[in-house]
Amino acid sequence: MASGATASASCCLPMDYETKIFPQIGGYGRYNRVAVVFSWFPTFAVALNLFSDVYFTQIPKLYYCKTDPKQLPSFFSNYSGETYLNLTIPWVDGQGFSHCERYKYPSNITDLSGKVPREKENCSIGWEYPTVVGLQSNILTEWNLVCKDEWKIPRQHVCFMVGWIVGYIFLGSLCDWLGRRRGFLFSITLSSLFGVSGCLSSSALMFLMLRLCQGAMLAGVFVSSYVLRLELSDPPHRLMVTMIGGFFAVSAELLLPGLAILCRNWPVLQAVATLPLILLMSYWCCASVFPESPRWLLATDHIPQAKRSLQEFTKRNGVCLQDEMYPEIDSAYGEDHQPKYYSVLELRQTRVIWKNCLILSFTLFIGTGIQYCFTRNLDVYSFYLKYFLRVITGALACVFICLCVNHFGRRGILLLSAIVTGLSSLLLLALTECTSSASHSPCCWTQKYLQSGLVLVLSVVGLLFSQALAMLSAFFACEVMPTVVRGGCFGLVMAAGCVGMAASSMMELQDKRGFFLHHVIFASFAILSVLCIMLLPESKRKSLPDSLKEGESQRRPPLFLSQQKKDCLPLLCTRPPVSEYN
Repeated sequence: MASGATASASCCLPMDYETKIFPQIGGYGRYNRVAVVFSWFPTFAVALNLFSDVYFTQIPKLYYCKTDPKQLPSFFSNYSGETYLNLTIPWVDGQGFSHCERYKYPSNITDLSGKVPREKENCSIGWEYPTVVGLQSNILTEWNLVCKDEWKIPRQHVCFMVGWIVGYIFLGSLCDWLGRRRGFLFSITLSSLFGVSGCLSSSALMFLMLRLCQGAMLAGVFVSSYVLRLELSDPPHRLMVTMIGGFFAVSAELLLPGLAILCRNWPVLQAVATLPLILLMSYWCCASVFPESPRWLLATDHIPQAKRSLQEFTKRNGVCLQDEMYPEIDSAYGEDHQPKYYSVLELRQTRVIWKNCLILSFTLFIGTGIQYCFTRNLDVYSFYLKYFLRVITGALACVFICLCVNHFGRRGILLLSAIVTGLSSLLLLALTECTSSASHSPCCWTQKYLQSGLVLVLSVVGLLFSQALAMLSAFFACEVMPTVVRGGCFGLVMAAGCVGMAASSMMELQDKRGFFLHHVIFASFAILSVLCIMLLPESKRKSLPDSLKEGESQRRPPLFLSQQKKDCLPLLCTRPPVSEYN
């Protein structure tokens, strides 16, 4: 009886994938590298569709009411250009021609030699858009979403982010139920369908709903490709393959301005952004370029499928098949093992995994939400300068993570990024207060120039480290979450990041009222996150946890490793106490 219980207990213990199985199938061999390369292309396609929203909703710097020649006196046809605008559009100091009002003249006047009574009226038949960045038309010019309808633009941003939040939560869990490959194929098919349908939108509401659905599916594409990429890599290469995926996203952002200029119209840009998604549907036919994760198959007890997958990896990596691997799997898992399915609801029974998920969700929420506090200071510059500053700082954040994280550890660099982000935000708050108080008192031009230059430097530094904080939080979360719930937990963390992005859009929805409170709250959160990060484990050079038990066994290491010979007196030599943390 006891021996039977022991045997059944041993069958429930999974094999250590990283040390016993992964080396026997070739490790990070040729086939793993090819599959990782093909997992980078979905990142490019997702980023292209995500950041194209900037051009779809770009508000022109100058727009004014469209005049109706039928309502104007006949002699107005003798005027043109600036004179015509001066006679028909009111001038607003500091803003140029009025955006939402025009002059109304009596119908019986014949000239403007005297003072002609005229009054302002709200525009009701449309607007002229002399300058639109990148595109000749977008959804704003298509459906005149200005003046009384201007609130619909930030609403579109918020709804788009809501789609991503829903997609991260549900499709992340779907990857844990159906697998990485089937979750990816399901998401890529529907995202392509919604992208093509978005080109044919006939109203702003229809476009909003289609973009919401497409955002949810794009979240599934991102989660499945990101998780598979990590599960096919070994510890020394995990960071590098993830950051190269980040460079693919940066390249999509760099390519977008040129595509917008070439496409000119928003339906064409939407079609061009959807084209990479359609091309990725070829992964249906080529199972070898986006395989199922053998780590997930073993962790969830899909033993027959796991054996076929391991055999495929062994063959394509050019390694001789080792027959003794399968008896070990059979003895560890048993022949009558049924597949097990997990969801994020399993976190209710955990303590360490739930704590790590909550902390990394908090840091990612801060990293995405606080970026609005830095980019708002760049509104005084041109659209392209602001856009490329954000893209360049994103690329520099990837480089910074590549150079430092493997050397100093995940937790240390995450801590540094949170500290610099919080300090930059607090200094910007102080400079904002200083500038506002100086505006009511005489101040030399040199001091104002230095303050504006310092604001620019702090905004760029804060933007750099906030993006590093967001990227590293996502990568760290994917490493410390166990394989059986990695997709769902990673989706929860990414959903928290989208909540931060939606909070920035809410500021635009309220016409930027409450920005100071937004800035204060996120600066306080950034400082508070420093204490939370200290509770995280360190995943550098460690294998990925597969089961919930392995995820629970991760412990917080000490911040500073104590030296064994410190304060060691020869006559009072004692054995050091056994530390709880190894």
